[in-house]
Amino acid sequence: MRLILLIVLSVVLMTMDHRLAQMAHVRSALSLVLAPIQYLVNFPVVAGRWFTEGLSTRRDLIAENANLKAGQLLLRAQVQKLEALESENRRLRELLHSGSRIMSERVLIAELLAVDADPFTHQIVLNKGSRDGAFKGQPLLDSQGVMGQVVEVGPITSRALLITDASHAIPVQVNRNGIRAVALGTGAIDRLELAHVPDTADIRPGDLLITSGLGGRFPPGYPVGTVVEVTHDPGQAYALITARPSARLDRSREVLLVWPRTQTAPVEAETGPEPEGPEQLESGADGAGEPVPEGGG
Repeated sequence: MRLILLIVLSVVLMTMDHRLAQMAHVRSALSLVLAPIQYLVNFPVVAGRWFTEGLSTRRDLIAENANLKAGQLLLRAQVQKLEALESENRRLRELLHSGSRIMSERVLIAELLAVDADPFTHQIVLNKGSRDGAFKGQPLLDSQGVMGQVVEVGPITSRALLITDASHAIPVQVNRNGIRAVALGTGAIDRLELAHVPDTADIRPGDLLITSGLGGRFPPGYPVGTVVEVTHDPGQAYALITARPSARLDRSREVLLVWPRTQTAPVEAETGPEPEGPEQLESGADGAGEPVPEGGG
């Protein structure tokens, strides 16, 4: 009997609500009472969704940040050649009235794993090896300029020699007028020297030094350093010229391994005789850009 009465009452209430909308105020009052219970029951679901979205968003932001850093490094490495290209294009247009030249190399981003603790050698360890295509003699850049070259290659890591090491030499040219020279490492992280430059050479403080490309080891047009001091001694045939490296040798954590345009696949660097002095490097002999013997030049 109670069941029948409740069923009849339910039908009457549903009919009144559907036809006459008489239960709206009752439903509104009940919703006010039931709202806290609904929030309490739904809280675990909302908290779990919020926690999952927070972790996912953080993971996505970290990945996006890493991708943006990699993209910025690549873009800055490409943009840094703009000044060298403008100067070269200006000289070519004057001589040949030719158009601009587009230069591109294959690159690979690597990270520093360690820095040699020996204060008399400037070497770093990278997280890329032969499995990634790295090879002995491969040029090394950061977002500002040339850092050095790979001297040892393992399966998963490699060791690079910085341009300021006392045993390193690199062919360069003055971007302003094209004068060629060889930049020698001095053992100081912020100092290079130009070897055997005639005292009458037109080189001034502030001149940008770029890679000349002689020898085929380093791609042409990349910044190497900026001349900071030129000393002329009337009793000497050569000027004493010092430069500051363009690359942030003591700060960069991410670097670029570069494949020269003439090399389509990673191969082992040529093993020729070590250069006997900066003159051989400048002339484009085999092994240009290899470390020279201690005190060479």
